Amino acid sequence: MNLHKQPAAAVKICGLQDVEVLKSMINLPVDYIGVVFAKSRRRIEPKRAAKLKEVLLAWTTLDRPKLTGVFVNPTSEELEHVMDAVQLDVIQLHGQETPAFCEQVKQRWQTEVFKAFSFPKNESGTEADDTTLKTLDSYVHTIDAILLDTYDPQYVGGSGHTFAWERIPTYAKWARNHGIVLFVAGGLQPDNVQQLIQTYAPNGVDVSSGVETDGIKDIAKITAFVERVKQA
Repeated sequence: MNLHKQPAAAVKICGLQDVEVLKSMINLPVDYIGVVFAKSRRRIEPKRAAKLKEVLLAWTTLDRPKLTGVFVNPTSEELEHVMDAVQLDVIQLHGQETPAFCEQVKQRWQTEVFKAFSFPKNESGTEADDTTLKTLDSYVHTIDAILLDTYDPQYVGGSGHTFAWERIPTYAKWARNHGIVLFVAGGLQPDNVQQLIQTYAPNGVDVSSGVETDGIKDIAKITAFVERVKQA
């Protein structure tokens, strides 16, 4: 009997700023490292991101994590400024970027493009999801992944709160039908990520504040998070 095991969910650790923390992650099966160029307390300058990329390029593991830059409604000039300093593997867009802009980014820099869609933490789905799905249809062929996150009025994402997870299957079905990867973010931490994966089986999970202590990335929490994702 052939049993096909579901591949482990991909892990994205977002909001990295510190070179030493990244070096301490070298033996962890992390798939994406996120650096934030949008307004955020985790925002870094392109030169610092380039230092992090140097660390990643020195990793001898076969599949080094992909460096992902997080932006909110960037201009082409802003992207050009960052990409001149550090070659990102993924450009993640958290604003109201149009399908045409996503396609332009993909063509111009030959990167993967992730598009985030955020939900208020207490909002249930139904009509709101119908509207979002119609919007999503226009992004097919212009993005590689969608990322579901909890809306934060100040910073758009990185709220530390979960949204209504029962909304996930609607988007997971849409993503499967279009061959697009589905990531889930928003309020994830070592204590709840296994429940998410076992219940909803997203292709990947994205964490930032859930692996921090007093606003600083905590290698013990990062390790616990990654282990629980891969075990799930």
